[in-house]
Amino acid sequence: MTQVSLQAQSQLLKNEPLARYTSWRVGGRADRVFIAESLSELQGFLQTLDHAEPIVFMGLGSNLLVRDGGVRGTVVVMHQALNDLRMDGQYIYAEAGVTCGKLARFSANNAKEGAEFMAGIPGTVGGALAMNAGCYGSETWNIVHQVLTIDRNGVTRVRNASEFIASYRHVEMPVPDEWFLGGWFQLDAGEANQSLRKIKNLLATRLASQPLNLPSAGSTFRNPQGDFAARLIEASGLKGYQIGGAQVSPKHANFIVNLGECTALDIELLIRHMKDVVLQKQGVALQQEVRVIGEYSNE
Repeated sequence: MTQVSLQAQSQLLKNEPLARYTSWRVGGRADRVFIAESLSELQGFLQTLDHAEPIVFMGLGSNLLVRDGGVRGTVVVMHQALNDLRMDGQYIYAEAGVTCGKLARFSANNAKEGAEFMAGIPGTVGGALAMNAGCYGSETWNIVHQVLTIDRNGVTRVRNASEFIASYRHVEMPVPDEWFLGGWFQLDAGEANQSLRKIKNLLATRLASQPLNLPSAGSTFRNPQGDFAARLIEASGLKGYQIGGAQVSPKHANFIVNLGECTALDIELLIRHMKDVVLQKQGVALQQEVRVIGEYSNE
């Protein structure tokens, strides 16, 4: 790893292992990792990049599989910066680096209801906006009023929610090469203690039903309409199935956990196997929720 001096706070790291930035704790090296510490530094950095440079924005890496061969181009890590969280008139404004759990608790403490479900999303606001993250029957874009975006030239824009097409675990951007910096969330008036109790119960349910003691990326597959991916996987006899260091969690069948000496290839092969078996035994083609980036290893 080579560290390059950039500005006062931000860091540009070369040949940086990405396993330390993903919740699965696997993945090869990125050509460059830019750790943003402020919006102005991020804008300045983007303006230095060639227009052909591939760019990937990353939050907590909680819904991401990075292949063992790593990523060519630049990875921008957001979770250490852009942490502004505040009331803005009738809306709550949260920047991309704010964790979803923190947004949920802030909303409850300010007597706003409707964001409690975000306590169950193990990622940042930027990631939740990018994939319309959700759980327990609610989705991020149900409460979005406006968003702040940035393009590869460092230009920021405020866009209305109506400019985006949000569907189940997918958001269609109005233009390419534009990423989320934050969002304004429209929530109903509520009662703080009631919302905090709801969050506490949601987290207790999550702890009881999900394998939070091992590295994972949350739900591996989207739930088919009218059914649950976990039920289909379990009904196919796959709970506990293992390839290398990757295992279908015995606690929650839609989670793949890293048992220790796991590679990204182990996980990707297990994902393919799960798809094949569920299609064969249940007649359902599972749709992947986890995003896969990077190149295969030459080894």
